[in-house]
Amino acid sequence: MTDQRTAPTRCGFVAIIGAPNAGKSTLLNRIAGAKLSIVSPKAQTTRFRIMGILMQEASQILLIDTPGIFQPRRRLDRAMVNAAWTGMHDADLTVLMVDAKAGISDLTDGILKRLEGTDREIWLVLNKVDLVEPQKLLPLIAGINARVTCKATFMVSAVTGEGVAELRDALAGAVPEGPHLYPDEELTDLPDRLLAAEIVREQILLQTHQEVPHETTVETESFKERRDGSVRIDANITVSRSGHKAILIGAGGARIKEIGARARLELTKLFDRKVHLFLTVKERANWDEKTQHIRALGLDD
Repeated sequence: MTDQRTAPTRCGFVAIIGAPNAGKSTLLNRIAGAKLSIVSPKAQTTRFRIMGILMQEASQILLIDTPGIFQPRRRLDRAMVNAAWTGMHDADLTVLMVDAKAGISDLTDGILKRLEGTDREIWLVLNKVDLVEPQKLLPLIAGINARVTCKATFMVSAVTGEGVAELRDALAGAVPEGPHLYPDEELTDLPDRLLAAEIVREQILLQTHQEVPHETTVETESFKERRDGSVRIDANITVSRSGHKAILIGAGGARIKEIGARARLELTKLFDRKVHLFLTVKERANWDEKTQHIRALGLDD
């Protein structure tokens, strides 16, 4: 182990890019050892850049989980994809995450085309290797490297943790020398208000189906500390259609109560204190085409 008394401090930004559902958010949470980015089986779960702050001996690794790169259709989609590419260009090192089970899908192929000829430092991380026969991995690695030069390759399972420690150690040694940019005890640069909204949105993703989750946004209206040490959170859920509002509320309010109950449990664990959560569902047509809502998500319009 490196002697931290003599080791130079290191600090750098590492962007994680890839197609939707490659496992970027799961990897961020696994490396950070805490839930910083929401996860669901649905594509396009992450909407904006989320940074996890990881301390590894004398190194501070600033991990940026970017939205999955896909073919945009809406104004919101374009802002999400732009956030992913901007995150890469702002970083010291880029981790290209590929679902080993899916291989070079159409979306991954599009990402590789954009990366061809880049002078950025790229590391390849094959995820979900526990679901793939080992003999299929080397041809996949060779196919990717034939198009984009990857300085290093790691095979991991973000779900089980296989190979993640090796990746974390390598990142700690690769970020440039320099002072730490954030307090060592911090886990993320996201404000609590935004984390609360994301946890509510995660439950909407998990408990509703089809187009409802992707035409929904959540904003924290108020986040108030109480004298007893608990916190009261009031959040607005905005949908684009009246039918979606009915689905979210459910018969007799059952669905919105369940979303609130499960989100409250997650927030209680995240903030390590009692949480009082109050949700309101509003209908606002075409919210995902409006500048103020896109900017409220921390995205550039």
